[in-house]
Amino acid sequence: MTIRALHVASELYPLLKTGGLADVAGALPPALSERGADVRVLLPGFPAVLAGLTDLRPVAQLGRRFDAPNVTLEQGTLAANGLVVYVIRADTLYDRPGNPYLDSQHVPYGDNAQRFALLGWVAAQLAQHLDPAWAPQIVHAHDWHAGLAPAYLRAAEREHGRVFARSVFTVHNLAYQGIFPAHLFGQLGLPADFFHIQGIEFYGQLSFLKAGLFYSDRITTVSPTYAREIQTLAQGGGLDGLLRFRTHDLSGILNGVDYTVWNPATDALLPEHYTATRPVGKHACKAALQKRFGLAEKSDALLFGVVSRLTEQKGLDLLLASLPEIIKRGGQLVVFGTGDPALETGLQRVAHSHPESVAVELGFDESLAHAIIAGSDVVAVPSRFEPCGLTQLYALAYGSLPLVHRVGGLADTVVDASLENLADNLATGFVFERFEPEALSAAIRRAFALYGRRTEWKATQKRAMQQDFGWGASADRYLALYRDLT
Repeated sequence: MTIRALHVASELYPLLKTGGLADVAGALPPALSERGADVRVLLPGFPAVLAGLTDLRPVAQLGRRFDAPNVTLEQGTLAANGLVVYVIRADTLYDRPGNPYLDSQHVPYGDNAQRFALLGWVAAQLAQHLDPAWAPQIVHAHDWHAGLAPAYLRAAEREHGRVFARSVFTVHNLAYQGIFPAHLFGQLGLPADFFHIQGIEFYGQLSFLKAGLFYSDRITTVSPTYAREIQTLAQGGGLDGLLRFRTHDLSGILNGVDYTVWNPATDALLPEHYTATRPVGKHACKAALQKRFGLAEKSDALLFGVVSRLTEQKGLDLLLASLPEIIKRGGQLVVFGTGDPALETGLQRVAHSHPESVAVELGFDESLAHAIIAGSDVVAVPSRFEPCGLTQLYALAYGSLPLVHRVGGLADTVVDASLENLADNLATGFVFERFEPEALSAAIRRAFALYGRRTEWKATQKRAMQQDFGWGASADRYLALYRDLT
């Protein structure tokens, strides 16, 4: 039996990307389709989404919804892989330039509750045959933006006395909870008793994330370790009690890497290609990176790369404190990203004082991200918490040894280059335990030490590149979950 599944998300690579969610939404549905599932995706009609789809045609007229006139559902195709994508066209809600969530002042849009309630509502309508030609058995909602989909499904179930579809809710990052004032509840069109501690009420407000956690049939998150961590007071974001209550419905399924996009043997964004068995092209990538950022062009300098949001969650405050260790030992650092102005300024100040060793560029550009991952010797991901992390998986594939904090998905994917792990041919990177500058500095020193032992470094690099974190195993686990529900 072919399982029909609808993935509901706010972004999808290559149409629109602000973070790892887009990579998952872009890679998991095709991986499920390859395994025989009938998978479609539902997205808000942001300009980049509408522009990137082919064969757009109307499916249903929805009239006035959530203060938006003339809402329509359209269907198009992602040319790259034939994925069928439903798009909600509601121009007053979605047709805005720039970031899909924030205005030009980086403030969340005042109508985000309505914008994303519509996404969840349409998902539930699709389960009720809004498209006469297709309806899902599984509605798979991603992160808070889609958190109301399971709630609308549950409301429809109650109203009609039957189950239309089962729901899966995936938490990509529990820190983003979609919290809105209680007075907006009346606009959502949900039963009155859904505004309750046993529902979407959260400390007197609404939480779209909590709605997903409470009303979905199953909850997944993006690594096994993170699934355990979010059930603790320290990392549960005020929802640990609910997550412990639902522990039997919660599983951690590791995100994968799309190796058609992230593969140094075929990556069109690199100056030269290389593989685990023929790594010589990596030297050209490093030289090009040093030149691009104006660093001293020394082939033997240990080059650290960072591609990240520049925030305390990502541990960049820790890295800033440990920068003297890198500079003192003759290493180099390239930082690329945007975020907290204080961190941006602090990093730029060091770059200004040590232009031959440290370079900082603010922004995001996919091609430059590839160049940094490929050209670095070490890619630093010192996150305070990290649901899964994709950067360290890309780094492994490119033979750029990840330096990570032992937390979340980082703990599940990188094996520390301890003496024992090196002896047992297991090491793939550098892992520090305690989230403090001394622990990160010690890991940096160990990276320099291993770099000085060229044979062991090359063996570790080769082992990193041979790790397989493709979507296959993860897609199999999601399919098993779907089958279990249907």
